[in-house]
Amino acid sequence: MREKSLIKGINIAKSLTLSFIITLVLIIVVSLLLTYTSLKESRIPLLNTIVMIISITIGSIYMAINMEENGWLYGGIVGALYFVVLVLLNYLFIKPFVFDIYSLSKFFIALVTGIIGGVIGINIK
Repeated sequence: MREKSLIKGINIAKSLTLSFIITLVLIIVVSLLLTYTSLKESRIPLLNTIVMIISITIGSIYMAINMEENGWLYGGIVGALYFVVLVLLNYLFIKPFVFDIYSLSKFFIALVTGIIGGVIGINIK
């Protein structure tokens, strides 16, 4: 039982790490697009959400493939933890967390995206 919990924890950590690596790569791509194209800075919030969705989806698919059951649950966990880590990083480096409709909608998007990614991952296997 304890070994299964350890394996689940390791898989969640791997999935989150994969999600944040993908986020880093996509943020660099978005930065290059903003610098070298006529893309306006007013599009940053939308691009940020797209990057978050892609990253969580891939991380959740990876998690569901490794767990082989309850993909929706583990995908949702990956999505929720991704959001929590982003909030903690934001709090540490930028500004205090403000709980408003924008942050609530971002959490809901992260959770639903994780669930969908988990379902996709289970069905890929």
